[in-house]
Amino acid sequence: MIKIRAIFLGKNKPYVIKSLTHLIETGFTVTIVVCESNVNHKNCDLCKKANELGIIHCSDNELYSIISKQDSKNQKLIKNIDVVISYLFWKKIKKSLITLPKIGCINFHPAPLPDFRGFSPYTFGILQNSSFWGVSAHFVDEEFDTGNLIKTSKFLINPKNETSFSLEQKSQKRLYFLFKEIVEILFNSKKLESIPQSNGQYFSKKDFEENREIVLEDSNEDIDKKIRAYWYPPFEGAYIKIKEKKLFIINKRILELLK
Repeated sequence: MIKIRAIFLGKNKPYVIKSLTHLIETGFTVTIVVCESNVNHKNCDLCKKANELGIIHCSDNELYSIISKQDSKNQKLIKNIDVVISYLFWKKIKKSLITLPKIGCINFHPAPLPDFRGFSPYTFGILQNSSFWGVSAHFVDEEFDTGNLIKTSKFLINPKNETSFSLEQKSQKRLYFLFKEIVEILFNSKKLESIPQSNGQYFSKKDFEENREIVLEDSNEDIDKKIRAYWYPPFEGAYIKIKEKKLFIINKRILELLK
């Protein structure tokens, strides 16, 4: 059987590393792993896994140099690519990479599409009191999270109890299961059915920062939501300002979870 040739883009996260390993175990040939360009490669577990598997790893800028033929010695790595897989990769993917593979460029997004596109979707799911969540696989186009939808797997949540951290933990497990399902279909048929996305919501980093501050006009419910929506240690959470100084807030519910 001819192996499917793939390029894999991901973050330095445990389930990303598991996904790369699963691709190889399934029978894919991964020619390049693209990791976080701002991480020291020696301290990147995704890079270490790529080294262990004998796969070249690089930043996205280095990959684009190969595609544009500025880096001529690695041209064989991008020849006859069947699929590009983006798993929690956080940067916009350029057209030259989107159009490179025969099957397409597929992104695995840890939120239901088209409802929650963009930056830190967990935060906005909690802020909007969403009673459901989900994970999605879609083809990549030149915008964030708007390409044709392959599948969304949804599940119920209790918006009054979730934090961004707890919602991420649940989402990562389900995203990995969705990844395995899509990979099996790809491996067996080299085809994936998809449909255009309907209108949805997109959230930017600016939106994320603008909603973080707790103000005097906020109700008790809104304060609680903001605390939980921005709880993702070790990063700074929701805050109040006193004399222009930011004080980051925690509530009793989160303290109980830390016991």
